[in-house]
Amino acid sequence: MNDRSAMFRRLAACALGAALAPLASAQGAAPASPASTGATPAGLATTSAVERLVNLPPPVGAAPAARPTPNPAPFDMAAAELRWRSSLQAFAEQDRLARPPPGGVLFVGSSSIRLWDKLEAAFQQQPVVIKRGFGGSRLADCVAFVDRLVLPYQARQVVLYAGENDLDEGATPAEVLLRYERFVQQVLQAAPNTRIAFVSIKPSPAREALLPAIQTTNRLVKAYTEGHPQLDFIDVYGAMLDEAGRPRPDLFGADRLHLNATGYGIWRELIAARLKL
Repeated sequence: MNDRSAMFRRLAACALGAALAPLASAQGAAPASPASTGATPAGLATTSAVERLVNLPPPVGAAPAARPTPNPAPFDMAAAELRWRSSLQAFAEQDRLARPPPGGVLFVGSSSIRLWDKLEAAFQQQPVVIKRGFGGSRLADCVAFVDRLVLPYQARQVVLYAGENDLDEGATPAEVLLRYERFVQQVLQAAPNTRIAFVSIKPSPAREALLPAIQTTNRLVKAYTEGHPQLDFIDVYGAMLDEAGRPRPDLFGADRLHLNATGYGIWRELIAARLKL
């Protein structure tokens, strides 16, 4: 391993350990130390500090761990296939009619991507822009269908907005982080040169009760990306708060959950500044 890689690993370990410390304290666990998180590069193998805080199904042969409450239902792949069949078929049909060339920028995620009207035109300085949002989806779905949503496009950069629905369904911030880690692993294992940008979870007025969990999730993901040259964290959260630190309703539609044109204008400006040509 060269000095540069070792430096990135140390930086990522320190940042992740610091971000996990408040969550570890809240769950009664000891904060992760840089030594415990630095054994593997972020995004290339499971982070042990995250595994200790996230009670996912244990490895084969390991005893089941107790899960915190509330917790989301176990991921049901058959149900997900049925739920998203029409969306995935629609994407496949779009590809059949006009296959996007490789090397573009792929936007993937939940309804904030799907409902972004004229997204491709908003980033017209990019040679190729691909929109693959499916409303109501979770980060867990993006992981499950990464082979159909991401890998076929051989994108230069992937812009991901997901995780908000996971939290709404009961996932913990640490579980969302681990789902993102798995997404990163799968993409980089298949295409090591791909850049991945995580758009921070937005502060929706309709989900104001989730703001503490959203803030924690954003902090964890940001810490995870630091020190990894392939990853980026695009913070839209702060720009969507008013002077009192509350979500700005003028950036949302009537449902107080989805963005309006003004909200998307803020996103476009912040995301465009981080896309690589």
